[in-house]
This record gives sequence, structure tokens and C-alpha cells, in this order.
Amino acid sequence: MAEASPTPSFLVDANCDPVAIRIEGRASFQNSASLNDFFANMIGEGKRRFVMDFQNCTSMDSTFLGVLAGAALELRKQNPPGSLVLARVGTRNLELVRNLGLHRLLTVDAGECVVEMSGGVTLANSPVRNELENARLVLAAHENLVAIDEDNRQKFQDVLSFLKTRVTQG
Repeated sequence: MAEASPTPSFLVDANCDPVAIRIEGRASFQNSASLNDFFANMIGEGKRRFVMDFQNCTSMDSTFLGVLAGAALELRKQNPPGSLVLARVGTRNLELVRNLGLHRLLTVDAGECVVEMSGGVTLANSPVRNELENARLVLAAHENLVAIDEDNRQKFQDVLSFLKTRVTQG
């Protein structure tokens, strides 16, 4: 296994087709906002095919997975529909993807698919969000997980309840 990046990050190449994203280190709520913004910008620019390389992904949380679910849901709405492929997903990460039902929404290549990146830059962190904006992002991510598999509602009911209260209170 590759050595973990000291600072978790996403390396992206938006100039290739499919758009390539390589995860370095932990993918979590702490760095998911920049990825969420990147997906929104790329889809807004007409990009429809994405591939993510998980070889150096040391772990991931439900917010990150909810951001992926949201991107996949948005890509399905496009005309023509887009695609999101997860490549070189390790055993533990594959288990998380399957437990939340993402494997039914996007393509998972657990083999040794090579993700071609002709260049690539580290995805810059999104502008600092305040607590309410962060709560909205995390809530939306978890609602995406429920949208793809109703069984996830029970798994995240406490998180959803807390975040809905937080967002409602402003």
C-alpha cells in the first residue's frame, strides 16, 4: 500500500475524458466541500464522465460518500446521462460503498484499472464555510445516501435529525 499523504487531498485532471480524480489520504467531511464544488463546476461546464482513483485513499466517511452519491445522481439527470467510476477501490472502502448502496448508482471497478492523468493539480480547498454552511453540506450528503437507499435512513437518523434541527435554527 502506498504511503498516506500527510495532508489529505484530491488530485484532479479536468482536461482529460473522463475527468480524473485521485484521492490522497482520508476522504472526509473535512475535505468534501472542495470535491462537491469541483463536481458542480465540472458538470456545469458540460463534463459528463468521471473516474476516481482510490488506490491511495486510506479511509472515507459518510459525508464523502454522500457527496459521491449526489454527483452520481446529478450525472444521471444529464442528457445524455453521465457516469462516475470508482477505480482501484480497496476491500474496506468497497465494503463501505456496498453497505450504503452506492454500487447500484455508480460503477465500481475493484480491479486494477489504471486512471490516466495527463497532468493534474491538487484541488484547492473551497472557501471557508461557516458552521451553518457546513451543516447544510453534511445534511445534503446524508440525504443523498437516503435517496439512493432508503435503508440508509435508519443508519443516519440521528445525524439527519441533528443536522435538520441545526439548519432550521439557522
